[in-house]
Amino acid sequence: MNGPHGHHCGRFRDAPCTRRDMLRTVGGGFGMIAFAGLFGRVSNASVLQDGIAATNTPAGVNPLAGRSLSATHTRAKARSVIFLYMDGGPSQVDTFDPKPRLLDLDGKPFPMETAPTQFNAKGNTLASPWKFRQYGASGLPVSDLFPHVGGVADELCVVRSMTSDFSEHTNANYFLHTGSGIAGRPSMGAWSSYGLGSENADLPGFVVIEGGLVPPGGLDCFSAGFLPARHQGSVMRPTGEPIANASPRESLDAQSRKRQLLARLDSAFAHETQAEAVESAIRNHELAYRMQAAVPELASLDGESDETKALYGFDAPDPHTRTYARECCLARRLVERGVRFVEVTCPRTGHDRWDQHGELKAGHESNARAVDQPIAALIMDLRRRGLLESTLVVWAAEFGRTPFAQGSNGRDHNPFGFTVWMAGGGVKGGTVVGATDEFGYRAVDKPYKMHDLHATMLHLMGVDHRRLTFRSGGRDHRLTDVHGELIEGALG
Repeated sequence: MNGPHGHHCGRFRDAPCTRRDMLRTVGGGFGMIAFAGLFGRVSNASVLQDGIAATNTPAGVNPLAGRSLSATHTRAKARSVIFLYMDGGPSQVDTFDPKPRLLDLDGKPFPMETAPTQFNAKGNTLASPWKFRQYGASGLPVSDLFPHVGGVADELCVVRSMTSDFSEHTNANYFLHTGSGIAGRPSMGAWSSYGLGSENADLPGFVVIEGGLVPPGGLDCFSAGFLPARHQGSVMRPTGEPIANASPRESLDAQSRKRQLLARLDSAFAHETQAEAVESAIRNHELAYRMQAAVPELASLDGESDETKALYGFDAPDPHTRTYARECCLARRLVERGVRFVEVTCPRTGHDRWDQHGELKAGHESNARAVDQPIAALIMDLRRRGLLESTLVVWAAEFGRTPFAQGSNGRDHNPFGFTVWMAGGGVKGGTVVGATDEFGYRAVDKPYKMHDLHATMLHLMGVDHRRLTFRSGGRDHRLTDVHGELIEGALG
């Protein structure tokens, strides 16, 4: 019999494998059948690298469902994450880290030694133009930029000592999203989808709601990197067509025939090449087909009550508030339907993100006005629906701002000490963790890096960040690389 190493007349295609290859492949298949019979069907994200598998799938239950909370490394508090990405870097001393000392030195030379900044146009000390007020039973101080968020202060765990390794947007964004300062690594959303699977067979495990701004660094911030392509972030928009090409362009019967043909061709090619990318493409085709039915219902907000729409700000005077209100409401609907990780980006307000190198007051007020009411509404809505306990809400940016001026009325990038906060999902609300110095410039108590934030997020989802790995390029990789400690003070 002529095989791939034999000779023939050239009129026939080489056999895809020898008899020995076939027996070896089929033998492995018999073993996998036995494994499946013992352990049940696992989630579409495969298994955690140390062998934790999903529970058996009862009849009638979605076979792509994520593993149960009891089957993770530790007891999970959160099933889903909503990541509120504050593109550009809000100023910590103007939002959640009050520094009265700045008032004493406002307009005077900054007294601390400073590191190089992005533009090195260092001015004098710049006090916050906004007052801080204490909110809730916890007395958590929040600036007048966020009066609505102040109303849910008792749900917040504010980490004031976050640091970054990068002071330029693109690299800092990669670091925030992927744990590495260069492109090509998987996003934290992709890692969550890979490690925990999907709770909904008709929707992606990782969705990005894009309100008008894509981060510096582009779509690589939402990449699956070297993980299977099905864990890539799917971009959804709050207005217009929610997901590109999701609406059927032809009859379901015509689509079904095309899918059957593609399945036969792709399956044969995947068997011959053993290429994981082909398998991911097949799964993505199937998911895209199912999404055509699921997405229109998900994205239609007509069924939301008038009270809910008013809570989020659907009728707010500012059109950017209305955009972000739809984004946050969609985020709630996504986690309600079992999507594992949702990232929400900022609307385009007319100011350069939160990146106020000048006109600090106008820029920060515009950006805060867009997001303040919808964020508070999201937390309240999750809480009243019984979802806040199982949903981790994270508010973060790539870095903060300097407590001294750039020019006369702006702030430069500051990666040395800034603020993020978390709510729900097992965190200790109404608390503050860590501290910056008296000027809000550098973290001096419990400094944390992005790897620590990532480790804590995974921990709250029941995953040990050290054990969630993927082999690529000859070594095992993880979201936190060789770093990562839990932010213990945040854990409830």
